[in-house]
Amino acid sequence: MSSAVLILLPMILPLAAGFFVIEAGFKDDLKRNIFIEAAACLTALLVFCAIFLAGSEPITIFSFTRGFSVTFRMDRMAALFAGMISLMWPLVLLYAFSYMAHDPGRNSFLGFYLMTYGITLGVALSADLITLYVFFEMLTLVTLPLVAHYRDHESMYAGRLYAAYTIGGASLAFIPVVMITLRSEGGTFIYGGAITQPLSGTMISILFLFGFFGFGVKAALFPLHGWLPKASVAPTPVTALLHAVAVVNSGVFSVMRITYYSFGADILRGSAAQDIAVFAAAFTMVFAAVMALKERHFKRRLAYSTVSNLSYMLFGTALMTPAGFLGGLSHMVFHSVIKMSLFLCAGAFMHVTGKEYIYEVDGVGRKMPVTFGIYTAGALSLTGIPLFCGFISKWQLFTAGASAGTKAGYVGVAALLISAFLCAMYTLTISIRAFFPQVMNPAGNTGTGTKVWTKEEIREADALMLIPMLFFAALNILIGIFPGPVMGFLGMIANGL
Repeated sequence: MSSAVLILLPMILPLAAGFFVIEAGFKDDLKRNIFIEAAACLTALLVFCAIFLAGSEPITIFSFTRGFSVTFRMDRMAALFAGMISLMWPLVLLYAFSYMAHDPGRNSFLGFYLMTYGITLGVALSADLITLYVFFEMLTLVTLPLVAHYRDHESMYAGRLYAAYTIGGASLAFIPVVMITLRSEGGTFIYGGAITQPLSGTMISILFLFGFFGFGVKAALFPLHGWLPKASVAPTPVTALLHAVAVVNSGVFSVMRITYYSFGADILRGSAAQDIAVFAAAFTMVFAAVMALKERHFKRRLAYSTVSNLSYMLFGTALMTPAGFLGGLSHMVFHSVIKMSLFLCAGAFMHVTGKEYIYEVDGVGRKMPVTFGIYTAGALSLTGIPLFCGFISKWQLFTAGASAGTKAGYVGVAALLISAFLCAMYTLTISIRAFFPQVMNPAGNTGTGTKVWTKEEIREADALMLIPMLFFAALNILIGIFPGPVMGFLGMIANGL
């Protein structure tokens, strides 16, 4: 099988299968679920075949003019992002089958969910800026029906906000996309920078900031973060996979591509544009952590946590050093594992109990010990406790910021420490409430009026929901104890090998 077929098939298959699910209108849930899961697993298999068997030469599908083309390539950055989502997508689909079992719009939801898989792979496998930009925009369009799935006022408003922010950000990023494509070999990604025709330092700084904030909209960079907490109104499979992994990481991935593979770190290091990028990421870390601490809605608190942690990745990227790049890459991978656990646990609680707010978890950990045990492991990891994967990436970012020897780097280190402290407060307090509720008053309620959960009312989620949760919890601990292989691969990417 040729490299072109190996790379194209994983993108085409989920798109075609998702469209078929929407058009066919399956009446039998079991047949539909088997079809979708088979398509997702086959896509994952094809992705890993492409990672190991496809060559690293660019494959041009269509060429426009003056270097504008649709081109794909399987380099190590592509392999990392494509492998991440291919490992996670089939598992979270199992969760989605149970979560959406009684939803009247489940055919449409699952169809768009599968199509998003193919579009995200297009982002990962893009070999140049034009291709990346095309799939970046398509990702907004295919996920919009998922954000607005419930079609009520809150969902429709969240969908409009999501579209306005992300399309507006992409419009801002369009300027550097065109300029770099014209000033390079078609915008092809080359580690160290692709620009071949000279540009002034001022122009490079302006173009970089347009790209950093434009692509950074999907990474929820302040002040362009407002869409992400609102989008938590979407079903939990959406918030878990799309807003903790696929959509937001596409923003981070795109910023990494333009920083290290289009402009090049050497041309940006020490510039005012770099300082602005680092300070913006550092401010977002702390601001979003404070907002998470204030938030009382379970999923919205996790959404603000995502905003904060995405800026960890952007901070590492903006340091313009191999160590910073490694920190950003590792946190992109490890945060995905952690936040997947946390969102799936929150969704399981909401699905089983019908409750949404943090004060309503009082005592529920004793009825759902597996769910909230997994949640606690994720919370410890996100805080940066050793023996969990979150410690590895946060330590790498901390040392990269300290070793940068710049004022911006030290500001970022301070922001990391503050946000980590706040992270412990806004995540672990939920575990404490779940396992150690407030003292009951004589009426049988807690001091805040929370209803006491009885054995008959509450139970663990079913196996389809628990299996993905247990998998990500195990991965969280396994990588935390044995980080060497993953960090070795990420180190090769960070050093341009």
